[in-house]
Amino acid sequence: MLLKRSLPKVRWQYWVKPWQQIDWLLFCLVVAASMFGGLMILSTELNQPVTDWWWHWLVAGIGSIIALFLARCRYENLIQWHWITYALTNFSLIVVMVAGTSAKGAQRWISIGGFNVQPSEFAKIGVIITLAALLHRRTASTLESIFRVLAIAAVPWGLIFLQPDLATSLVFASIVLGMLYWANANPGWLILMISPVVSAILFSISWPLSEPIVLIKELTFSPLGVFWAGAMGILGWQTLPWRKFKINAIASFSLNMLGGELGVFAWNHVLKEYQKDRLSVFINPEHDPLGAGYHLIQSRIAIGAGEIWGWGLFKGPMTQLNFVPEQHTDFIFSAVGEEFGFIGCLIVLFVFCLICFRILHIAKNAKDNFGSLLAIGVLSMIIFQLIVNVGMTVGLAPVAGIPLPWMSYGRSAMLTNFIALGLVESVANFRQRQKFY
Repeated sequence: MLLKRSLPKVRWQYWVKPWQQIDWLLFCLVVAASMFGGLMILSTELNQPVTDWWWHWLVAGIGSIIALFLARCRYENLIQWHWITYALTNFSLIVVMVAGTSAKGAQRWISIGGFNVQPSEFAKIGVIITLAALLHRRTASTLESIFRVLAIAAVPWGLIFLQPDLATSLVFASIVLGMLYWANANPGWLILMISPVVSAILFSISWPLSEPIVLIKELTFSPLGVFWAGAMGILGWQTLPWRKFKINAIASFSLNMLGGELGVFAWNHVLKEYQKDRLSVFINPEHDPLGAGYHLIQSRIAIGAGEIWGWGLFKGPMTQLNFVPEQHTDFIFSAVGEEFGFIGCLIVLFVFCLICFRILHIAKNAKDNFGSLLAIGVLSMIIFQLIVNVGMTVGLAPVAGIPLPWMSYGRSAMLTNFIALGLVESVANFRQRQKFY
């Protein structure tokens, strides 16, 4: 009798043991966000003959299984495969450019069995694995290590930028910066890395801003831009080597002045028209209320209409009458704001904050640098997408094709996020077990 009573317990331990140390709170929060996202997608399509909400839940279920499978696999094994992962990542991006499917002015998808797969989404995981494998052997405490990482990340970044997919290329930049910072890179060096982009913005826009916004056609004198370049020269002098003859300061100042010139060149010759429109209407959406500014204006109206408690599920007039374009994908947060109000938005943001804190906790308690860097790469990806997506729906960031993780509709993005979750859970599952004496 004693033997028979102990059998159920033994069987239970046998099935649970492979996932004994995973972060169940993190997993449940992500699944809950995915289920709620499907509910909001259903609300946006309630009066339309589509079933994206069903696909959203189905892919979330498949993704959950993949995440649990990855959680019981040792993440350390990825180190020996990181160059193969890197090669496959770049190969898939090249295939897109050669035989991809075009839509909305970009060539980003590969059609497989009737389904459109977006390799740039899965490339995020490939880059995270590759950089984690490189940085766990040699930290980013030297300029040589940083340049090595940037050179390796530049290949997939450039292939994605040429699709063109500016939004995803920015996600790549956030991943690289986050992982470099965690790998002991000097914060001043990271600021210098992004400073030319700031210079490009300061020199490309007429200051003070006019109505409507005017973007200059050639480089002109910009006091704010010159001040920024001067500040970066001082920062370069203080943080970079080669201090003899102030070469570091001169190089930092010149790089930012060159960034301003390149910003004007990129605006006139590199950026697509739809990309220019998105950047323009960010500052002044009323300049083109029926064109490029329509998305942002309608999104802000929908969120504002929700007030404190919202209209209720399936009752938001802007959502049910389809006034917000692409609401089931990039603008899903506006549906939350209208139907659940300010309180609902706070709850959603609180859930994402908990998800981020749990990932950070896993990164801090990982047993090695590789696992810690994997978690930080995922965290950087999630935080950037969260800030930009929510910011663009309320007018605090330019409109970009960046989905809200686990909530926006997108099968490739959903699977990517669950694969990332599985890697983080593997880091948690195989951390050092606590011993009590």
